[in-house]
Amino acid sequence: MAGKTRQSGRMPKTATRRAVKPAIVPFSMDVRTLRRARLLVVGDVMLDRYWFGEVNRVSPEAPVPIVKVDHTDDRPGGAANVARNAAALGAHVTLLSVVGADQAGERLAQLLKADGVHAKLHRDRSIDTTVKLRVMGRRQQLLRIDFETAPSHEVLIDKLADYRSLLARSDIVVLSDYGKGGLTHISKMIALAVASGKRVLVDPKGEDYSRYRGATMVTPNRSELREVVGSWRDERELTRKAQTLRQKLGIEALLVTRSEEGMTLFQKGSVSHQAARAREVFDVSGAGDTVIAVLAVMLGAGASLAEATRIANHAAGVVVGKLGTAVVQVPELLDSLDGDR
Repeated sequence: MAGKTRQSGRMPKTATRRAVKPAIVPFSMDVRTLRRARLLVVGDVMLDRYWFGEVNRVSPEAPVPIVKVDHTDDRPGGAANVARNAAALGAHVTLLSVVGADQAGERLAQLLKADGVHAKLHRDRSIDTTVKLRVMGRRQQLLRIDFETAPSHEVLIDKLADYRSLLARSDIVVLSDYGKGGLTHISKMIALAVASGKRVLVDPKGEDYSRYRGATMVTPNRSELREVVGSWRDERELTRKAQTLRQKLGIEALLVTRSEEGMTLFQKGSVSHQAARAREVFDVSGAGDTVIAVLAVMLGAGASLAEATRIANHAAGVVVGKLGTAVVQVPELLDSLDGDR
C-alpha cells in the first residue's frame, strides 16, 4: 500500500465528553491563499502501478483467479503522493528523494512534472526504484507485488547537502518516512529546519520516535502509535500516553488518525477531536499522504493547527472514496467543508 492507512468514522462517546475544542482561528481558504504555501517534501518515494482487468474464471493450474488485464495506470506513491496532493491544492512544492537509474524512476519523474511538482530525484545505480504493483479485478485488489532496495549511503549524503540549500526556499518541511532508507539523516534534517525557523511535519514509521525529536507535528495512525506507547483501555489513558509522548519528543502537536474514530489532535493543555466524515470508504490507500499534505499546505497558507486539522479531516473523507492513491482537488474540499455550514 503506497499510503499509510488512515480511515474515518465516529468517536466513542467517552471521548466526546473528554475532548476539549480550542478556538479555531478563522481561515479563508481560496486558491490565492493556498498558493502562498511553499513546501519541501523529503522521504521515500515509489511508483504505484495498477493492472486492471476482468476476472471470469479460476486458473486450472492453481486455485487462483485469472485476471485478463485490459489497461494499466501509474501513479506517484509514498512521499511523491504527498507532494502531488500538496501541488493539487496549488502550493509550491519541491520533492527531494532517491530513485534508481531505471525506467520506473524516469516514469515517476514524468508523472511528478505533470502534477506540477519540482522533483529533485537523486539517481542511485545500485538500487531499483521502489515499485508497488497492484493487480485489480472487478475494482478489488487481488494481489500486490513489491520491488524495493535501500539507497546507498553515498547518495543519502548528497541528498542532505541538497536539503540544506532547499530549506531557504520553503516555509514548511514534510518528512514522509516509509522505512525504506531515504530518511537516514532525519534527526539532522529536523535540527536544520528548526534552526532555519521552519515548521516540520513528520509522517512516522517504526518504534523509535526519538528520531523525530523537535519536530512541529508528528502524525501517526492508530496502529503506529500503539507500536510506540502500547495499547490503551479508554480515552483517558490514550490522552495520558499521547501527551507523555508529545512532551518527551518536545513537539508542538501529535495528531493521531484513528480509522473509523476520526482523528485527535494533542497539544499542550488541549485535546481536540474531529469525527470522521460520513461517506462510503472505497480505498484507504494513500489517505495518510493526503492528510499530512493538506496539513502542510494549510499551515503554509496561514491556518492554525486546529483549523488545518479540520480541513485535513475533510480531505481524508474525500480521498477514501476514490480508487487507489489519489488527490483531493480544491472544489471537492470546498464542497465537503460547505457541508459543515
